[in-house]
Amino acid sequence: MPRHQKYQTLTLTDLSAAFLTPARRKAITRALSDSKCRRIGLYNMAGSSPAMLFASIDSSYGTMIIVGDSPDDAGYIYHDLTRLMGEEAVMYFPSSYKRDIKYGQLDGPSRILRTETLSRWMAADGLRYVVTYPEALAEKVASAKDVSCHTIVLSTRTPADLTETQKWLRDNGFKEVDYVYEPGQWAVRGSILDIFGYSNELPYRLDFFGDDIDSIRTFNVETQLSEQKLTEVSITSALDAQSESGMSLMEFVGDKTLIALRDADYTVSRIRAIAEEQFSASAMIAEEGDSSAMSQVVDADRAAAALDAMRQIRFTVGDVAHKECTATIDFQCSPQALYHKNFDLISDSFSRLLADGYTLYILSDSEKQIERLRAIFADRGDSGITFVPVIPTLHQGFSDAATHKCVFTDHQIFDRFHKYNLKSDRARSGKLALSLKELGQIEVGDFIVHVDHGVGKFAGLLRTNVNGRTQEMIKLVYANDDIIFVSIHALHKLAKYRGKEGVPPKVNKLGSGAWNKMKERTKSRLKDIARDLIKLYAARRDEAGYAFSPDNYLQQELEASFIYEDTPDQVTATAQVKADMESPRPMDRLICGDVGFGKTEIAVRAAFKAAVEGKQTALLVPTTVLAFQHYNTFSQRLENLPVRVEYLSRARTARDTKAILADLAEGKIDIIIGTHKLIGKGVQFHDLGLLIIDEEQKFGVAVKEKLKQMKVSVD
Repeated sequence: MPRHQKYQTLTLTDLSAAFLTPARRKAITRALSDSKCRRIGLYNMAGSSPAMLFASIDSSYGTMIIVGDSPDDAGYIYHDLTRLMGEEAVMYFPSSYKRDIKYGQLDGPSRILRTETLSRWMAADGLRYVVTYPEALAEKVASAKDVSCHTIVLSTRTPADLTETQKWLRDNGFKEVDYVYEPGQWAVRGSILDIFGYSNELPYRLDFFGDDIDSIRTFNVETQLSEQKLTEVSITSALDAQSESGMSLMEFVGDKTLIALRDADYTVSRIRAIAEEQFSASAMIAEEGDSSAMSQVVDADRAAAALDAMRQIRFTVGDVAHKECTATIDFQCSPQALYHKNFDLISDSFSRLLADGYTLYILSDSEKQIERLRAIFADRGDSGITFVPVIPTLHQGFSDAATHKCVFTDHQIFDRFHKYNLKSDRARSGKLALSLKELGQIEVGDFIVHVDHGVGKFAGLLRTNVNGRTQEMIKLVYANDDIIFVSIHALHKLAKYRGKEGVPPKVNKLGSGAWNKMKERTKSRLKDIARDLIKLYAARRDEAGYAFSPDNYLQQELEASFIYEDTPDQVTATAQVKADMESPRPMDRLICGDVGFGKTEIAVRAAFKAAVEGKQTALLVPTTVLAFQHYNTFSQRLENLPVRVEYLSRARTARDTKAILADLAEGKIDIIIGTHKLIGKGVQFHDLGLLIIDEEQKFGVAVKEKLKQMKVSVD
């Protein structure tokens, strides 16, 4: 094959077909078809090769359990399998607890996943894989009989009575509320019944018509709007696995189930350790009359026996097969080499592999990243290096000596952290659910702002009778001990008071008109600010700015060195910032996001783009501490690039400040980070091209007036 040939982008399905050769397929099929073969050993299975193999195992062998050595290991296996097979085919079976079982802090989304897994296993609805880890296996699950007893199936095709359904919900521990937002709740409004069970990440909305269900839809807890239409749903209550009927997952699925483990001995030893640890803790609690803690953990001997009775696949990265295995297969796969972003090393390694007849595959989630790699090789003059792009990526690459194929992942090449997403992460999301939880965390006496009445004090939640129906209400106390009650349905009118720390607000007086006057004054001030902004933007529209050039090799190298994968929003924001900088019109752009979402990285890339063309960047921050933090961040990210970064604050000595100001005026400093000192009279820039303001809302009017003069023509 010519080394200059350009390859078409492949999918993971294409890559799997190339990996699973006829010889490998024949070997694994022979081992699985032999009922006497109870232990199958797969060795030299590095990187994501186990997931690629498991994805190829025929569905006729039933649902398969795969055990990782840790939650992260299981998470990455789950990630790879969902990329290969789709999310509906794979379930993640976690521990019920946020940290460790001994802390006893239950995690709602994880409990949903556990219950959903058991329900889907019994329903046999196309579930192919269950991915788990020892800590999750150490907890009991309900028996199949208990799952059936605590599950109700509702369909648009069969009759159903609204009253009887409500009775079932009450009998099975569901709580009636006005507003469904978390598992275990139900609400009724006329013929509409909302239910949030434990066997699905989203709640259901059922519309009854007489003795029939007219429609079933999922709905969003954030917007309360209906979404996907369904014909049948299965609703399961919170399963109590602490009773005598509780068992291990291995007992639940039975000895005919195929289970794959990295290390069976480690799995059993970890289950035993958790059981012993919990037994010791329970013994202490039992002295106080509570012995329920121990009932959460499986009997280690029974769990070990159930695991031993199951048919096992034991897969390992190493080159030694398990002694107990009656059939072994050597996959001849070794881990992807570590390059640490060293393209001299990458170029040399890739050239040698190509010379040895290997085909190189590079996996990525982004076509842009593939193009970036091609551009880096082209800029280096490595035109002889060719590779096959594959989208999307898996967790880890590997070298396959049997097929002469090397699978590389872009995040490993660039030393980026690769994260996995679980189905429970979506169950945790939702702004409305969080706001309702926040309401539960507000204490009596905290200040609450009502959009119509102003600042009052929270006096608790209570239930009251409204038109013959019980409703939850929020009690707010205002000046002169006046009280109003706000329905839980009017949460959108409330907000927790956020003001200057340590300075309590003035509680408003009901009916005085003071709050409305304050709102009118605020609106008037906002109009003044808007008028000033319009004038500023008009001036900037007429002003000719500097049009930066498109990205060059250095810019691509900087962005490729980011250790995390860009989020979709980061990709969009970065592209928009660059487009603005490359336009002759001065840029005005706001980057919004919570802490840790990557705003600073966008600022680093923009500042470097300016520095590449000899333009200076000023980063204005509100505090001395933040100035030093940003200085460290920018310095570390730009460490090996031809850029000088400095900072100004009251923490610098007079001598340092004088030297920095002199270098800044002469253009020897590319990026300057500072507090209010940056807008002092003594500060002169050689050629300012970019101004970045961090936490702009914390700067006063006087500072902003100076900024207006400073930023008429710069981005």
